[in-house]
Amino acid sequence: MIISTGTASGKSLAYLVPAVTSLLQGSTVLYLTPTKALAADQLRTVRSLGLDGVRPAAFDGDTPAEDRAWARRHANYVLTNPDMLHRSMLPRHAAWNSFWRRLRLVVVDECHGYRGVFGSHVAQILRRLRRVAAKYGSRPVFFLASATASEPGTTGMRLTGLEMAEVTRDASPRGATTIALWEPPLTDLRGEGGAPVRRTATAEAADLLADLVLDGVRTLAFVRSRRAAETVALTARGQLHDTELSLGVHARPSRAGAATPVLPELRLAEKVAAYRAGYLAEDRRGLEKALRSGELLGLATTNALELGVDVSGLDAVLIAGWPGTRASLWQQAGRAGRDGQDALAVLIARDDPLDTYLVHHPEALFGHPVEATVLDPDNPYVLGPHLCAAASEIPLTDEDLSIFGPAAAGVLDELVGKGLLRRRTTGWFWTSREWAVDLADIRGSGGAPIQIVEVETGRLLGTVDEASAHSTVHPGAVHLHRGDTFLVEELDLDAGVALVTSAQPDYSTFARDITEIRIIESLRSRPLGPGELHFGTVEVTRQVISYSKRHTQSGELLGDTPLTLPPRTLQTRSAWWTLPNTALPQTDKSATNQLSPNQTDLVQSGPSQADAVQDGPTQANAIQDGPTQANAFQGAPVQGNPVQGNPVQGNPVQSDPFQGDPLQGDATQDRALFASRDAVSVSLGVVSAPLEGVLGPAEVPQELLSSDGGMARGRTPGRRAAKKRDIDLGGAAHAAEHAAIGLLPLFATCDRWDIGGVSTELHPDTGLLTVFVYDGHAGGAGFAERGYANAVEWLTATRDAIAACECDHGCPSCIQSPKCGNGNEPLDKQGAIHLLNILLQPEPENSET
Repeated sequence: MIISTGTASGKSLAYLVPAVTSLLQGSTVLYLTPTKALAADQLRTVRSLGLDGVRPAAFDGDTPAEDRAWARRHANYVLTNPDMLHRSMLPRHAAWNSFWRRLRLVVVDECHGYRGVFGSHVAQILRRLRRVAAKYGSRPVFFLASATASEPGTTGMRLTGLEMAEVTRDASPRGATTIALWEPPLTDLRGEGGAPVRRTATAEAADLLADLVLDGVRTLAFVRSRRAAETVALTARGQLHDTELSLGVHARPSRAGAATPVLPELRLAEKVAAYRAGYLAEDRRGLEKALRSGELLGLATTNALELGVDVSGLDAVLIAGWPGTRASLWQQAGRAGRDGQDALAVLIARDDPLDTYLVHHPEALFGHPVEATVLDPDNPYVLGPHLCAAASEIPLTDEDLSIFGPAAAGVLDELVGKGLLRRRTTGWFWTSREWAVDLADIRGSGGAPIQIVEVETGRLLGTVDEASAHSTVHPGAVHLHRGDTFLVEELDLDAGVALVTSAQPDYSTFARDITEIRIIESLRSRPLGPGELHFGTVEVTRQVISYSKRHTQSGELLGDTPLTLPPRTLQTRSAWWTLPNTALPQTDKSATNQLSPNQTDLVQSGPSQADAVQDGPTQANAIQDGPTQANAFQGAPVQGNPVQGNPVQGNPVQSDPFQGDPLQGDATQDRALFASRDAVSVSLGVVSAPLEGVLGPAEVPQELLSSDGGMARGRTPGRRAAKKRDIDLGGAAHAAEHAAIGLLPLFATCDRWDIGGVSTELHPDTGLLTVFVYDGHAGGAGFAERGYANAVEWLTATRDAIAACECDHGCPSCIQSPKCGNGNEPLDKQGAIHLLNILLQPEPENSET
């Protein structure tokens, strides 16, 4: 069964009661969670019960060897994660035989976090678990819990392969939560192409965190990366330290402006810290304890604390940038107010098309259910490795095929053909001496981790997966660790080490890449306006070629430095649309005649060659955008081999949500807009203006209830132009691609960094203007397919987001991308709107092919 109710609604109690009952009757219970933090929190809860006969134990990467041995022999309540189940408990099932024989209940907590490629891997791990349990004569009940699962019964069935009863009614009380949408202002600085630069979301988050801590408000600040968590905490501590020096350590200003005495031992700068993966286990547990006790007032964190860890007593949550899904937004907002008190949640918009769209279209957030969980257990790149792992655990038989789904038979034939499995009359056997589980990299880290070592001391600072290393610890990259800043001197991929030195740069770094894309097969297509929309299989080759430097506080672009790193290739799924020449604006004859019949107007891979004209439509010169960091490529998969080339997954964990729709019905008038800095714009509905103090919806001045899209014509010099509207077709397609990537997360449970894109005025495989948006995971993750299914809504939102942006010629809030390998050249904002208007014309009556 699956229970899907709100934050702090009693879900833990709902599974703890049958779990403890089973334990007292002599059975065993397995508890699965995506993160170690939640497992540690649940372990503390179970131990606090103090019941004889209940012997809980954590079994994860932080568990010492002697404690693991004790857990195998004595524990009857094992708390673990999918990684340990996959790599240790199932392959070594014989060592757990007593536990499996008595297994009665499997709890899968925060199950909405299992999505995309990671969720598909977990689905296959749970099927392997069912086989192992059956070998020892047990058929456990699966109890799934989630606060933000869409269609929970369907989600549970896809995860486990079992029919699922669902419980969704929630009668639990909770306090009111004020939701504010906060848009940082444009600054006087200029970025690429002279585009205006908006103040960064991390800088705003640091300021707000310092203000809230200064006012005694216990606050979590959610950010998008480990580096940002360190930056926000470091900046907030610095501001608090400066404030204490100016006011005196023993006093602080109140909202009324008077000095409020505080305890002599209080040092507010010491009340702020960062929390992220990569810290030692004891450091993470210490931070969690300090947050619960109130020793810490402010914590900047990645989504590692997004799950249902008990941090009751929090007053406010800051969310620096759209977290990827509505589910994740409500999960993060739900961290505050968990003990029943009223709370505040502030979504701070990044300089990003989707964030811009949402703060100007709050109706896209409120009044909509959370997104459906997207996973594909039948993906051959996922299924193949797990069939090998299952065969190594227990030889596969014909009866097992129904457990693994309809695609299993075909994938088994391929595995036999590749020599990975051997077929006998009694089933399929794993015959290699290697560990079969090594074929499935469930988190998508791809290969051995890269160790980050300080040159001066030889100290190991941490690790990063090999795929992410190209984007995060390349030579020249800024690396943050527990508030200390380092510069990467060398990245040795063969040795698996990145050497860093201590430094104090005032900038951050962002990797850029180029992409080639080749169409392998169109699986589905349909008309879209005068053009065509396709979904199919593509081959993508991506290479990190440079990195840019941006000022930490202002976001000002400081320069771009080339890199030499090897390319990475994968086969994946993509949605793409084409427009025929007859539907495009008539081009300027004088410009067109400068091109030979065999030439095409494509952008070179390096920003300095952005306007070069090439002989032939070679894909290396196509305009592109690629997924970065944890979604980097895992090497070229062997054609047709579902086991080669591990799929990649970023940080998929979403968790414990804010319950209910905060802006529906009579509750609307109870919500307020929150602002504390006069240079910042807060928006609700169509409000977008500098505000001061606290305003209720009824108090917003009527003159603020309109928004000027600020659409002005722009054109990149030196490019072909259309006569009537001065449109650069290549730049228009490029701009539409950037914005479409930014808006797809609104329609699929993905992050902008999970997907990539390529656009070209003339693609060699289509012979037409073509824009691709593809999954950044081997075999696909279902994101591009969701875009194909919702193409009209997706591209309409894309067009509206571009038009609503207040800039003149394009900026990071609408059509510029931070990961563009071509330096965001060329881009045509007006042209993108025009192309999308053409594409969104009423479709002709025709059937899908």
